[in-house]
Amino acid sequence: MATPTYSAHAQSGDPPDTVHFPSRDGRTNLVGYLFRPTARKPGRAPALVHLHGRRGPYSILAQGRYDATTLTQRHLFWARFWAARGCFVLIVDSFLPRGFPDGFAAGTHAQRPAEIDEVTVRPLDAYGGLRFLAQHREIDRSRIGLQGWSNGGSAALAAMAIGTLRSVGLAPDAGFRAALAFYPGCGLNDAFRTGYTAYAPVQILIGSADEEVPPPRCEALVADNRRPGNAVALTLYPDATHDFDDPGWRRQGVAANAAALADATAKAAAFMGEHLKL
Repeated sequence: MATPTYSAHAQSGDPPDTVHFPSRDGRTNLVGYLFRPTARKPGRAPALVHLHGRRGPYSILAQGRYDATTLTQRHLFWARFWAARGCFVLIVDSFLPRGFPDGFAAGTHAQRPAEIDEVTVRPLDAYGGLRFLAQHREIDRSRIGLQGWSNGGSAALAAMAIGTLRSVGLAPDAGFRAALAFYPGCGLNDAFRTGYTAYAPVQILIGSADEEVPPPRCEALVADNRRPGNAVALTLYPDATHDFDDPGWRRQGVAANAAALADATAKAAAFMGEHLKL
């Protein structure tokens, strides 16, 4: 199995380091982009793993260049958002190492290959990222969170399931401290029809006008699994669309999206602030 490797560490405010580390699938060497904190407190820092959506982490303007210079505005926005709050951020690319650098078009879920499945495979990439960060001498391994978008949001939900944690041989105190899932497909390929139990707090954020995934499935996931100790919550933004947090003009030109983004950043900061002790 491949072992983690680092490029030369970037200084605060510089572009991210390109890093390589193994997935917990036992066969894939992943590529990631490690952002360092731009604000630091004494001692080891908290960190987050980020999981991209169906198009991958790169801009549609990448034109065949898949690296740190072509990350999307949204990934850069959120990585810098957390870096400014004292966190390391690791953007995990699940697609390029498996031969799908451009990701997938909307409406192609049924045709996507099994090797990038968001319920059975991509959570193992998240745990590969967790292990990579936990080995970093500047990171507090007890304060690592997870954040995913769309297909990556579904992967985050699956990763936070107690059964997934057990499948990689970890106890809850060795897993993620909390997770944010932005507009995930909450059906999760029917893998949790008999019940979904998260081992740590999860916050789902989705717009009522989402055109790619059905919000009622997320409402049902939360309502059907509401019980003591299962800390899964939902924020539903009226009239907000899929990708409501994309900072580009196309999405932020929609008033409901701009309102949702403003609330989501505040809610995310408070949520991770509590659970990662920012």
